[in-house]
Amino acid sequence: MKAKLLAHREDFVKALLEETEPAFVNALRRVLIADVPKMAIEDVEFHLGPIRAEDGREYESVAPLFDEIVAHRLGLVPIPTDLSLYNRREDCPTCHGEGCPNCTIIYSLNKRGPGLVTSADMEPIGDTKLRPKDQGIPIVQLAEGQAILIYATAQLGTGKDHAKWQATHGVGYAYYPTLKAGSKTVDTLDPNVPFCSAHMLTTSLEEETVELPGECTQCAKFRDAYKVDSVKIASDPTRFVLQFETDGSIPAKDVLLKALDILAERFGDLAAQADAL
Repeated sequence: MKAKLLAHREDFVKALLEETEPAFVNALRRVLIADVPKMAIEDVEFHLGPIRAEDGREYESVAPLFDEIVAHRLGLVPIPTDLSLYNRREDCPTCHGEGCPNCTIIYSLNKRGPGLVTSADMEPIGDTKLRPKDQGIPIVQLAEGQAILIYATAQLGTGKDHAKWQATHGVGYAYYPTLKAGSKTVDTLDPNVPFCSAHMLTTSLEEETVELPGECTQCAKFRDAYKVDSVKIASDPTRFVLQFETDGSIPAKDVLLKALDILAERFGDLAAQADAL
């Protein structure tokens, strides 16, 4: 398999995969969704009873939402994750699953009403760089006299365990399209080609002719550029366009590299088992 990045942002990757087959691309898609680990809140401890402020005023330790709902919302907040720093808690050689800086991140949340509690109120204990990158995620609205005091622990997990550990979203791939305008073969990766993803994609490997709809602006640009009313489209079964977004917890490029490493390790293990037969 050969890979080439077509577009890359911190939270988005679009890549061209060549000299491969649908089975391998789909295996990569599944690993991106279910097997790349990331940090997420797993344990949440709520303070019960009155909360006393610095001025001596007491607040009631309640919120409009059940504790379970607040904990669920905290679990879905993307937590910054450096995969080179953290171990899975159950496999941590330092604490053997008890919880330590090598496998867990602890956040405190101490907010008094009235006001909206957001991800910006989550304070990491230790490294301030571990603050959630998205500071505007709403968690709960507190009324006058209400307060919330929480200690939350984040740990590594994978999407196959729970969606909160899924680092990627919108993972999909399509056959690389081949286009012919009259007798001319058109490269859809050329930025100067007015390619229309809505009308110039097909799952068929056989070449077919598609009339360019007059109401589509992108198709109109193609028609004007190549002086044709139709385009012949097909799919290349050895090339695929893969794209996905992340939730911001891990850079998209790092997610792709980690997924490829996991896939290579699994195929390596399978090859070793086959050789041992």
